[in-house]
Amino acid sequence: MKILHTSDWHLGHKLYGRPRQREHGDFLDWLTRTIEEQEVELLIVAGDIFDSQTPSNQSLTMYYSFLSGITKSCCRHLIVIGGNHDSPTLLNAPKEILRLLNIHIIGKVPENIADEIILIPDDSGNPEVMVLAVPYLRDKDVRLSIAGESIADKQKKLLAGIREHYITLTDLALQRQKDMQISVPLIATGHLFCQGGKTRQDDGIRELYVGTLVHLALDSFPDDIDYLALGHLHLPQRISGQELRRYSGAPLAMSFSEANEKKKIVLIETGVTLNVRELPVPTFQQLQRISGDIETIIEKIAELRSRDQSIFLEIYYTGNHLIDDLQEQISSATQDSRITVLRISNKQIRNHILRQSSEIKTLEELTPRQVFQQCLEINEVPEEQRDELVLGFDTALDALQNMGE
Repeated sequence: MKILHTSDWHLGHKLYGRPRQREHGDFLDWLTRTIEEQEVELLIVAGDIFDSQTPSNQSLTMYYSFLSGITKSCCRHLIVIGGNHDSPTLLNAPKEILRLLNIHIIGKVPENIADEIILIPDDSGNPEVMVLAVPYLRDKDVRLSIAGESIADKQKKLLAGIREHYITLTDLALQRQKDMQISVPLIATGHLFCQGGKTRQDDGIRELYVGTLVHLALDSFPDDIDYLALGHLHLPQRISGQELRRYSGAPLAMSFSEANEKKKIVLIETGVTLNVRELPVPTFQQLQRISGDIETIIEKIAELRSRDQSIFLEIYYTGNHLIDDLQEQISSATQDSRITVLRISNKQIRNHILRQSSEIKTLEELTPRQVFQQCLEINEVPEEQRDELVLGFDTALDALQNMGE
């Protein structure tokens, strides 16, 4: 059986306010073609299908159109787990209907943990692979809150709770295989941050857990898991160099810091052993970041114009002189070209911000947590008080974001 592992589509994502529907549409069209070309029978999407818990109608239409198309392809089964950006309720709403189409949705931890175990048959109906479809594990899913606990105690219990979830689920899966007298590969999903995982600055990855960014040790996962299909980190990577413990990464660059990263999805083929191969994802929109004085910037823009490609551009002006018409010069240099300037930033002139500079970030660019941390800085709150204040803020924010879930 051929299995495809992808994650972190972030449908509805905007880059400095610029919608990316065309890019996401191109990716999903490419993914559908790739599934056919590679004769994929099982697709696993490891969370963060949407960029927001309240996706637009356009993002929802794109998602359901893709699911509809997959049912007509060679891909006989699809497993979607919820990520920290996703609304569990929204994902789960049509799950019973979608199950009839062999589309398995696990938006959040079910009441019966055994419901996370999905047995996938081959085209003859014989068991081929067993998937532990573990979604993003929220704090409340794995840890009981006790008044008076320290931050360290909460973190320790959270890590232990996540580890116990995987151990319990693996034991149930192995017992089910024993009862059925079968032995098939065991694949587990996860939407979390493993120790040693690599990120990029400004890549939009949210902190996962209240009060701290919890990094899970790789040995928290039972050795009986044959392949670990992870989501959350946007760079494709093996964890601790292990071939069968992977993040597929996001298919689109989530920020200009990822502009030069090679995006991938992962193809797994079952057999006597599991064979793993990375498939490169095409670049659907060129991103470029340039910096320098005005002469350097204009020269680099001229070089980009010569490519005659659609390019989103981020510019850092680092010259020592104040230029009143910086925007006008850049606008003139890009006029009648396929270059779109999304951001102009002045990083050198002290205490002065150009009209089009983003030195002071807009609320759209900041997470709620970053806004709160800036408030602590502005009000000169003592360092020794900040951990508890941030913990309280994160607790309130987590409750607000998951209200009604």
